[in-house]
Order: sequence, then structure tokens, then C-alpha cells
Amino acid sequence: MKQVIIMRGDLKISRGKIAAQACHASLGSYKRADETMIRKWEREGGKKVVVKVSDLKELFEIYELVKATDISYFLVKDAGHTELPESTITCLGIGPDEDEKIDKITYDLKLLK
Repeated sequence: MKQVIIMRGDLKISRGKIAAQACHASLGSYKRADETMIRKWEREGGKKVVVKVSDLKELFEIYELVKATDISYFLVKDAGHTELPESTITCLGIGPDEDEKIDKITYDLKLLK
């Protein structure tokens, strides 16, 4: 069980902003997840993995893939109060769900460093 957060790599934002956006993605997707998945994920330690894509186009390609599944997801649009214009799409939260289901969509993405 895990949750994956996919960040856009083309945005020039601070580490703090990245962390805040990842938190929005994590909580948003968590709130949409099936209660059984949430309980199992929490029992297993609540694993989260943060990866990146090159740009908005690549993020939307993954967004379309996850929409076609029963995995919970949440697309984050920034409010525009600090570093980004309003409605800038920053990241996508996926899960929590079974590793194998999420890996079919995110297996080739690199860790965010």
C-alpha cells in the first residue's frame, strides 16, 4: 500500500511551496479513497512516494490514466497567494491503494530530489 504524489518539474518554486502542494495532493486524494484502503494503508505505515514529471502535459497524461481506474486521486490547483498565479496546476496525488495498481501508472517516474 502506498500513496504517490507527482510534482511538476518545470515549476520554479521553493522547497516549502513544493512541500505544501504535496500535502494538498496527499490529503485531497486521501479524502477520496475507499475507507478499506485508508485503514490498510494506515496499518502498513502510510507510505508516500514523491516523484516528478517534466511538465503539465506529462502530468495530464498520468491524470487521464488514473481517472480511468478506481484509484483515488486529487489534482492540485494553486490558490495564487504566494509564488504562483491562481489556478496553476502543481501536482497530482494518487492513492492510497495497492502498490501494484499504482505502479502500473507511475512505475517509470523518477523520485523528486
